[in-house]
Amino acid sequence: MHKDTLNNIFAIISTGIRKGGSYNTTGRYMDNMQRQVANVRQDLFKQGYLDDQFLQLELLQDDVTPNFVEEVVASFFRDSPRLLSTIEHALQKSPLDFDRLDRFMHQFKGSSSSIGALRLKNESSLFREYCDECNVEGCLMSFQRVKREHAILRQKLDNYFQLLHQAGPA
Repeated sequence: MHKDTLNNIFAIISTGIRKGGSYNTTGRYMDNMQRQVANVRQDLFKQGYLDDQFLQLELLQDDVTPNFVEEVVASFFRDSPRLLSTIEHALQKSPLDFDRLDRFMHQFKGSSSSIGALRLKNESSLFREYCDECNVEGCLMSFQRVKREHAILRQKLDNYFQLLHQAGPA
């Protein structure tokens, strides 16, 4: 490689570092905001909030639908509270209709799975197991965890998308 070319590469790298940027593993420049977005996204996977289905949604996003993932997630969080409310009301009935509860949670689990909400999907599965066992206490405790995980994921994804907008295009 020519000496001038190497000097140019080092100048570009050092300029990026001085500006607070860095290069990712594919050699693309990332500023601090983009790096922060990447770290937040990575943490969502590491902490088990998201799974590969979220990656599949990202693959469907393109120049024509640049906010596709955010729109799908927003739709989930717009519709899911209604289903959670239905489940909550069904849990207040006596005696519990476990088949009905299971159907509602099956629907919620499917919606959660469609956006890659791993923790919600797992807790929904546990709730359904409690329904199969006709375990009232298990259903009640599991449903509280579902609601908590739902709220946590909503906040984390709201923060992620807000940060993504602040960072701008990569």
